Amino acid sequence: MRGRTGRVGAVVLAGLLLAGAMAGCADRGESPQGQAAPVAVTDEPTEAAVDEAAVEPSPSVSGVAAMGAAPSRSATPTPKPTKKPTRPSGPATKPRPVAKPPTEIKVPPAPPKPAPTSCKPSYKGTQATRAETKAALADAAARVYWPTSAPTIEIPLKLLKATAWQESGWQSNIYACDGGVGLMQVMPGTATWMNQRFEQSYEIDDYRDNAYLGANYLAWLTKYIGDMYFESDFRLDANLCTSELNSCLLNAVIAAYNFGHGAVAQEGKPLAIPNPSYVRNVRALMTECVCLGY
Repeated sequence: MRGRTGRVGAVVLAGLLLAGAMAGCADRGESPQGQAAPVAVTDEPTEAAVDEAAVEPSPSVSGVAAMGAAPSRSATPTPKPTKKPTRPSGPATKPRPVAKPPTEIKVPPAPPKPAPTSCKPSYKGTQATRAETKAALADAAARVYWPTSAPTIEIPLKLLKATAWQESGWQSNIYACDGGVGLMQVMPGTATWMNQRFEQSYEIDDYRDNAYLGANYLAWLTKYIGDMYFESDFRLDANLCTSELNSCLLNAVIAAYNFGHGAVAQEGKPLAIPNPSYVRNVRALMTECVCLGY
């Protein structure tokens, strides 16, 4: 152990060195801990999007500000708000008998027709590792997608993992016969719409961007259907569902991810679940999938 006088001298010397280092950073216009700025995902912003400013608005609020900036691949992910918005509690909001007019006017394209059953998928590029896929899905689920108008929207990680398993078996380099790409089997038309809608540049064939595109689409469906049928109660909670498949927002969002929003939600019509087998599969995977342990 060193003597007290030696420790005091060391502290003074360290203080002088630290002051000199900080002055040097100031001269170069750098911060002591330089961080990469977050990179700012699909058609032109609508009135609903203009309402969602995730950053300080410019004179013309863009779709990027509406959805918030996506974390860059090298930078620390954008932190969530320190004060988390209060989520609704209590009994489930029952779906309206008929839908309200949608708040989103610009909508993604309808899904293509199913491919022939004889067609086999192809593979391109390198398959992401299980650890890489797990991290990408976790990052995508952690995003706050509608930070101002619907900050309570959260995409459960179990839902994202189960959907990716149902769609691709977590194969990041798979190309389906119907056009679906990668981990979340995102359609090229949906990816293009999403990038235009929110002024992003996600690459559909990158497994990390693919995870963001899939999660973004789930969040968009949650807002779209939640506003039309569930009085903006955006809880994707399995405990709110009954034996009736059209009883909860979770089932509706799962159905729409597979069949498109137009097959599930139409103005003036009741909520529909046209693909019950798909919904039941994903719901089962949310509790039983081997992927949950990865």
